[in-house]
Amino acid sequence: MDFGTWPELFVVDVEGNGATPPDLVEVAAVHIADGRPVPTLCTLVRPPRPITSFATRVHRITNHDVAEAPRWEQVAPAFQTSLQGAWIAAHNAHVDYAALSRHLPDWEPAGVIDTLRLARAIYPDAPGYGLDALLTYTAIPLDGLSGSRHRADFDAYTTALLLLDLAGHYPTWQALAAAGVPAGMPGAAAPDHEEQTLW
Repeated sequence: MDFGTWPELFVVDVEGNGATPPDLVEVAAVHIADGRPVPTLCTLVRPPRPITSFATRVHRITNHDVAEAPRWEQVAPAFQTSLQGAWIAAHNAHVDYAALSRHLPDWEPAGVIDTLRLARAIYPDAPGYGLDALLTYTAIPLDGLSGSRHRADFDAYTTALLLLDLAGHYPTWQALAAAGVPAGMPGAAAPDHEEQTLW
């Protein structure tokens, strides 16, 4: 895989407050540069509604943790600027794409790569397709990584490592994108059908 042919791409991860729809409490973006993940943006966010106890049990972010964090409108411009015109990737990408689209209404990525979709195609014998299961199955080295699962920076970075592992199974960016973009998402190929005319 020639990483020099890749477009601008950020692996993203969001954590929510457990509301419906969720408010953001943490967001991270990791830039893929020359085939390497480069942490770019990560911030806690003070949501307009409290974090539920269920959400805290998942990501361990408490209302106290975000009490002095910036509100989304204070950090949104930095994410909008970085992600504008770029591709994004995420694990089970429709969740992160939907959350970011709701919070950045004027933004649309050039395309959306789903590492879950890619992993199901590349590793049909994997015992599971959650991020933990895939990191174990692929034996991607995580030595020296700080942070913990279900925190945006850690999940975005490890998803970036997974993306790079999966990319090694495709000869070109075009082949990777063709396999990795879910139907109906930005960047998906147009349906291949002949034009039909009704008389």
